[in-house]
Amino acid sequence: MSTAALIVAAGRGTRAGGGLPKQWRPLKGRRVIDWTLEAFRSAGIGTISLVLSPGDTEIWSEFAGEKDIVLSAGGDTRAASVLNGLEALKGQGITRVLIHDAARPCVSQDLIHAIEQSLDVAEAAAPALAVTDALWTGQNGMVSGTQDRSGLFAAQTPQGFRYDAILAAHLAHPGQAADDVEVARHAGLEVRIVPGAAENIKITVPQDFARAEAILNTREANRDKGDPMDIRLGNGYDVHRFGEGDHVVLCGIEIPHGKGLQGHSDADVGMHAITDALYGGLAEGDIGRHFPPSDPQWKGAASEIFLKHAADLVRSKGYSISNVDCTLVCEYPKITPHSAKMQAEIARILGVDANRVSIKATTSERLGFTGRGEGIAAIATAALVKP
Repeated sequence: MSTAALIVAAGRGTRAGGGLPKQWRPLKGRRVIDWTLEAFRSAGIGTISLVLSPGDTEIWSEFAGEKDIVLSAGGDTRAASVLNGLEALKGQGITRVLIHDAARPCVSQDLIHAIEQSLDVAEAAAPALAVTDALWTGQNGMVSGTQDRSGLFAAQTPQGFRYDAILAAHLAHPGQAADDVEVARHAGLEVRIVPGAAENIKITVPQDFARAEAILNTREANRDKGDPMDIRLGNGYDVHRFGEGDHVVLCGIEIPHGKGLQGHSDADVGMHAITDALYGGLAEGDIGRHFPPSDPQWKGAASEIFLKHAADLVRSKGYSISNVDCTLVCEYPKITPHSAKMQAEIARILGVDANRVSIKATTSERLGFTGRGEGIAAIATAALVKP
């Protein structure tokens, strides 16, 4: 697949002050947009659709000669500007697009990669931070009420989409929208939430320039220290016994069998081992810490809930999942006929390429409880990386 970035830089940004649109104002010796462009180029994005105001003639001349940039004119609304930027990418062989505000210059390569990886298994993905502060409503400068914050998120960019899907969504959208997620959902697209980053601020008011400079200074200082890449390994081990039933669920795939696996949840021994490997790499305990078996709400729960929680926790701490490797130990059922489906299902839940997931099996030569057909064991290893 080929990924492009679409950077919206046609706005005027008057609230930020300074006499210039905020994307053209200086920030730590460069312009805001220069930091934004560098973030995507450093992340390996080879094509950038840059949407400019038709009145910025000198800027058009500056970027017209850059080989990785495709220019288009901004419209009357943000949605119209994005549509122009999308249409400018036609014929470029683009399959995925990351739509980003030029005024977010502190976006990290990790977040760009996380959104891009999510599009391997989802049609749309966007970063967001869960709202943790108390929320009020107000009127005439006074508090008029409170708002429940449960399930609320603060949206960020880049927002990623399959190119054909988001182009069709914008073409069909009736008009103004808060962001591209709204356009996508109006078209019926499902959007995966990826943990955002507190440092990924949007410059809106004058004091935001100082905040952005502090973030960039800290990032530069850490890079100058020559901090080594943080690589973590975790392992997980799980066992479930056989009992009554006509199938087992292994790594998310239902397999017909003369017995079922017994457990508090759905007893997916492979997924449990992988989940514990992710928690282990973070030194975050095991499934039991996060989903206590004493809590009745997890009785019979799908193990996908646990695995997705672990994967989201990995990304929220700034790590990416390099690979996972799981071995199922049993005499029966035979795993090989189902391993490709298991691999794809685990990759979907983790939000990684399938080639980063290994699912294999072995017997115990009829020794021990697995050899006697009393249950299934699984062992898993996960590698987590933070640049």
